[in-house]
Amino acid sequence: MNALLLGAWFGHLKVLQVLVNAGAKISCENKNGLNLLQCAAQRGHIKVMEFIMEDLEDIKLDKKDKLGRTALHLAAEHGKLEVVDFLIGSGCQHSLKDKEDNTALHLAAKNGHTEVLQKVVEIGVELNEKNEVGENRFSGLYIKVRFGRLLVLIEAECDVNVQTKKGMNALHYAASHGLKDIARMLIDAGININAVNNQKSTALHISVLQNFPSMVKLFIDCECDLDITDYRLQTPLHIAAEHGRQEMAEMILIAGVNLKLQDKQGKTSLDVAARGNHINLADMIIKADRFYKWEKDNLNSDSDSWVARHLTFRQDHRLETQHIRSVIWRLATKYLKPNEWKKLAQYWKFTDAHIRAIDQQWTGNKSYREHGHRMLLIWLHGVVMAGDNPVKGLYEGLVGIGRTDLAESIRRKANADDPTPKTCAAM
Repeated sequence: MNALLLGAWFGHLKVLQVLVNAGAKISCENKNGLNLLQCAAQRGHIKVMEFIMEDLEDIKLDKKDKLGRTALHLAAEHGKLEVVDFLIGSGCQHSLKDKEDNTALHLAAKNGHTEVLQKVVEIGVELNEKNEVGENRFSGLYIKVRFGRLLVLIEAECDVNVQTKKGMNALHYAASHGLKDIARMLIDAGININAVNNQKSTALHISVLQNFPSMVKLFIDCECDLDITDYRLQTPLHIAAEHGRQEMAEMILIAGVNLKLQDKQGKTSLDVAARGNHINLADMIIKADRFYKWEKDNLNSDSDSWVARHLTFRQDHRLETQHIRSVIWRLATKYLKPNEWKKLAQYWKFTDAHIRAIDQQWTGNKSYREHGHRMLLIWLHGVVMAGDNPVKGLYEGLVGIGRTDLAESIRRKANADDPTPKTCAAM
């Protein structure tokens, strides 16, 4: 920076005039290729710019620096609205691109300068032009922020479904940063909620991976496709299972998904949860699988089903089931022999995959007790959802595997402990 450029950079108009009158070379540039006009434009010194344009000769309005940026680019990038207005009024070219194919609109959008963005939009530039990496005004870091500039682009009818060279659209970027309100605006503007990027990931895949439950809920509420698979053939539920994210997994399970889908390794979401030792999540998936089957079998049933209840696949800590859970705990830890829990599971139509997932947990030589307890709690969930009598179901199950003695003991114990005499009325 020589003295003349410094005068323009810091907005010292009188210093600039003295130097020019003394014969300073006005065609000078700094090492980045910035001339007098570009220095003043970037810093927003409108009086200096007026002097340069009116009193100096051979100053090119659209001269580019070493990055290919004109004064308009620099003013837009730094949010200098008055300078942008002056340059447009002076007849600068509006749609010139720098070396990364950014226009002034790209740079204003990227840096969140809403008023500048609005001004550039008003002059009628091409809204859907992409830069070098395939980003349009909605893409990349551009939507990482304030509502103002996004609203400007939506109102200007920018194509919200434009994707980058990596296949990313604005919703993918919103999902990766947890920007729920911006995602909602994009969805309302008509963006494709199920669009996939080059890794075949949807915005939902990204939200689960980045652990943004509120985003997952938004996409589910907007009826996104929950069964789309990414490049690893993983659904969003596979990803939740892999990382042990129960809250998001439950939202997906309640919405209803295909639990038979397998990834590239031939693993279902249940297999993935069991392999990662995410016990509670694996149990949730088994509960959901059994519930889906019950729901299908009882589609036209008049039974008191889950419809009138709050559906959940989490662990049950309710006071009203405390007694039967206590009975189940004693049964699993004191009375069931090794492998009897598997016989009960088969009697109650647990699948082989369910049993394998439960059996995968290892806590030592007494693991069968934990296995039995988990299986019984999963079974109890289904019984409660169906509105059936759990003690009656336990009795029938134990009789079914040849443990009549234990069935009678459990029934007597349950009736003796339970303060409500109607528990076994159906028996």
